Amino acid sequence: MREHMLAAIAAASGLDALEACRVEALGKQGTITALLKTLGKMTPDERLVQGPLIQGLREAVANGIAERKATLERAALDARLASETLDMTLPADAPVSGTIHPVSQVMDELAEIFADLGFAVATGPEIETDWHNFSALNIPETHPARAMHDTFYLQQGIDAKAAGTADEKTTFSLLRTHTSPVQIRTMLSQKPPIRIIAPGRTYRSDSDATHTPMFHQVEGLVIDKGITLGHLKWTLETFVKAFFERDDIVLRMRPSYFPFTEPSVEIDVGYTLVKGKRVVGGAEPDGWLEILGSGMVHRKVIEACGLDPDEWQGFAFGCGIDRLAMLKYGMDDLRPFFDGDIRWLKHYGFSSLDVPTLSAGVGA
Repeated sequence: MREHMLAAIAAASGLDALEACRVEALGKQGTITALLKTLGKMTPDERLVQGPLIQGLREAVANGIAERKATLERAALDARLASETLDMTLPADAPVSGTIHPVSQVMDELAEIFADLGFAVATGPEIETDWHNFSALNIPETHPARAMHDTFYLQQGIDAKAAGTADEKTTFSLLRTHTSPVQIRTMLSQKPPIRIIAPGRTYRSDSDATHTPMFHQVEGLVIDKGITLGHLKWTLETFVKAFFERDDIVLRMRPSYFPFTEPSVEIDVGYTLVKGKRVVGGAEPDGWLEILGSGMVHRKVIEACGLDPDEWQGFAFGCGIDRLAMLKYGMDDLRPFFDGDIRWLKHYGFSSLDVPTLSAGVGA
């Protein structure tokens, strides 16, 4: 019986045939199962002789089935691998993926650089009040920035002023013209020391190759004790070198005027001409580009936020994110930033995996 069953197992050509052998021998109605059932009817002496023979038969058949099954499974796997070959020399199809807008990329770069300098990112509403956008920043009623041709005013604010019910601190009456209101809201809600940047969308009634009605700004604010113009100069030099990823950056500070800073300075960066194009950097600049405005926070602004200007000092700066992107990545027209042309975005856009980090290049 052993030789007959083992021969049938060895001759099984597939897993189905092998399973039939198992059922025939070890199934509920199988031959070996029937022999095992006879052990209960035997005398002790007969069981002593027949028991080891039947158990030995059972173990031999079970082991034979297991070995044959492993052999058949290996043969099936080998056949499958041989039929499912993959040519690794063929290029894989590129997955369809979107791109990151240059403005979003530059915002992430700025946040990464200033985070390394100890700055937090602050945000605020894009619809603002007259007080947060102008008055608290020492911008008088007669300032040109408050004129209708420069600022987008909301009808509800215009109606409230006409009716005499407008409260410049609480009536949301305009689209913010800069992110400076975020500085005011931060100084009102947080106790010094303060170190923040405020990136975001801003709005002004202007449109040409280098101006758009909606654009992006980043502003910085530091409020602490003993802050000087030297701290501002070092911060901006460190930021510009990190952003453009060059150590040969030369900055020039020019006296200027802003209502919310005193003294006020504009920052120019030196550029060199390479094949007729301006490239930021160079120990001996061929010319200068104005990139941002800055200065020491005006005493009246500090007082408007409930702080003592004799105890707390600070500096602020602001620049256009869109223009920084144009300078760094070689774009010469601001308008395509907002045209929604997928061809332009594919050309100038960034991979979603190209996350700006100091170790990966930004600020290295």
